[in-house]
Amino acid sequence: MAPPGLVALLALSASLVNARLQDGRPHGNAPPIPVLPVVEVLDSRTEAFQFSGSSIPPYNTVYYFDQLIDHDDASKGTFSQRYWHTWEFYQPGGPIILMTPGEANAAPYFGYLTNTSITGLIAQQEHGATIVLEHRFYGLSNPYPDLTPESLKYHTIQQAIDDLEYFANNVALPMPNGTGVTPDKAPWILVGGSYSGALTSWTMVNKPGLFWAGYASSAVVEAITDFWTYFEPIRQNMPVNCSADVAAVIAYVDETFSGENTTAIDELKATFGLSDVTHLDDAAGALRNNLWDWQSLQTNSGPGTQFTKFCDALEVKDGEVAGEEGWGLENALASWGGYWRDTYYSLLCGDANAEDCFGSYNASQEIYTNTDIDNTWRSWFWIVCNEVGYYQDGPPLGVDIKPIVTRLVNVETNYDARQCQLMYQDTYASPPLPDVERTNTVYKGWDVSIERLFFANGLRDPWREATMNAEGVEIQSTDRQPIVLSDGFHCSDLSAARGASDASIGALHKQALESMHNWLAEFTSSA
Repeated sequence: MAPPGLVALLALSASLVNARLQDGRPHGNAPPIPVLPVVEVLDSRTEAFQFSGSSIPPYNTVYYFDQLIDHDDASKGTFSQRYWHTWEFYQPGGPIILMTPGEANAAPYFGYLTNTSITGLIAQQEHGATIVLEHRFYGLSNPYPDLTPESLKYHTIQQAIDDLEYFANNVALPMPNGTGVTPDKAPWILVGGSYSGALTSWTMVNKPGLFWAGYASSAVVEAITDFWTYFEPIRQNMPVNCSADVAAVIAYVDETFSGENTTAIDELKATFGLSDVTHLDDAAGALRNNLWDWQSLQTNSGPGTQFTKFCDALEVKDGEVAGEEGWGLENALASWGGYWRDTYYSLLCGDANAEDCFGSYNASQEIYTNTDIDNTWRSWFWIVCNEVGYYQDGPPLGVDIKPIVTRLVNVETNYDARQCQLMYQDTYASPPLPDVERTNTVYKGWDVSIERLFFANGLRDPWREATMNAEGVEIQSTDRQPIVLSDGFHCSDLSAARGASDASIGALHKQALESMHNWLAEFTSSA
């Protein structure tokens, strides 16, 4: 049985293939931004100002735009790019607010049209219309009927940026005066989170003046190949007893798997139900799944989450909770192993054996060979392997911390790059490394400095160290480019509900809405 899927997210056998959530979605690399549950979508239409007698279609109405396949060669034709739209808050002169969920099928994301999202809050305040646009090569917005490398050569950051420009300049929106609100006539605001937050920054750098303002949530603006710091916000913010015990187990795993005591190696693999796993880096890397569950806190940070259950399994013994130092290696190893064997393994793997579930060396696995469209992870890892990296591995040996993930998975051994080679076997003769230097040079990465761009980040976001709030970033927050850090997780601030329940996110929302109001007052139509 091949691994049933790939980082709203987004991990092939550790960081690329096999990490999965309970619902079968993979995670570990850039996750799609959170879906706003339908039950959260308020009937804000009672407050809508409708300046004509036209009725507003349901939020989930799908529209289609003829997008260029190749912005460098229009003769290649067009494809149908899906989008969703409402003008319920719109008044003449108001902004057009465009967001893309980025690396995901966009159909579930129509909640971002409404005032349950920061997008809708801006629209409500400024009397704007909202749009959700599906990114090329995700969902059903595909130039070609497969995801082969020959098709994916048109799947680049630059083509995605050019899509946004061509859409804004040419779409006839299904609303009153829908052809008269192009960016020269009305202010457009670009919104995104995670990868699409970075895309917001990259677009405003690459297409200055196209979007009047931008809101970038948890924007991973800096492309990083060896992204071991993904796990640092987790280590810094998880319960200290849990991090102490996890670090103790990982140190033992690395020592044992790096040694020659085959008896100890076999016993350790069996402790976690991983006896069938052939390669020790796969076995050690599989344990990152428990840390990737931290990302699920972006939508639910209360009790009962998978990450909370994991730490409880390690730290609660006979009704007593361990102190800050944890229970120590012996108890932590037995408890973590028992949790894996009895509970967690089936959530990740179902009935699959451990090698099929966590092995990353078999080129015939379906995860590497499936080229069907609407395969989020194949599309996403084309960008990962070519342009952004974000390999979530262990810290280098010279870093003086107690790691919570194995150092056996690292860039030097090409663990993730090798999987890129397997996924796109017709493209790479050897493990590739993404050209992150080019990405950061062209789109400015941490060096972005542009007018009317609001960065919203979370202290507890595992992606924090690729955002403008990463340690060592020299660009400072200003009124023209605010860089605001809440106490939230990944893209928490995209949800209006989170702003109501978390004071730090509420304060961020207030500042963002004030910034948008002031910036929009500066717009003058050039038409």
